[in-house]
Amino acid sequence: MLRVAAGLLRPEKGTVIFHDEESPEGRHPGEVSHYLGHRNAMKNELTVVENLDFWRSFLGNAGLSTEDAAEAVGLAGITHLPFAYLSAGQQRRFAFAKLLVAHRPVWILDEPTAALDASADQLFAGLIEAHLRKGGIVLAATHQPLGLKNVQELKMTGFAGVDQGVWG
Repeated sequence: MLRVAAGLLRPEKGTVIFHDEESPEGRHPGEVSHYLGHRNAMKNELTVVENLDFWRSFLGNAGLSTEDAAEAVGLAGITHLPFAYLSAGQQRRFAFAKLLVAHRPVWILDEPTAALDASADQLFAGLIEAHLRKGGIVLAATHQPLGLKNVQELKMTGFAGVDQGVWG
């Protein structure tokens, strides 16, 4: 469902179009959304700054500078390192920074806090809250609460295997 909403997969029926004041005729999800999945979408052999500069250039709609995005995720001092040298938690934080370097009003997040410690969870919740305050939208699928207030929550239960404990 998340990949369909992000425009990465075609829906079986119908279409996904985002409408706003700027384009009442609607826009493709790829024009207005970021998708953050299980993988971080960064090249291991490139430095953090090279990865973030790529995404900033590729996606357009400039957001924060690379340096400001790294500062926002609390890792400004290590952007010169190859992405592969970072811990899983640091890599995930820089995946969040990718959301900040190119503005997209819709963030579609699949298990966004995987590999994060409690302080990084709080940091990410703060980034989401800031995005929401600016009029952004977040669609997230997660097994863990994101620590957000005043959000709509849809709990998906009752599927085959859930009651039997097959899915955690």
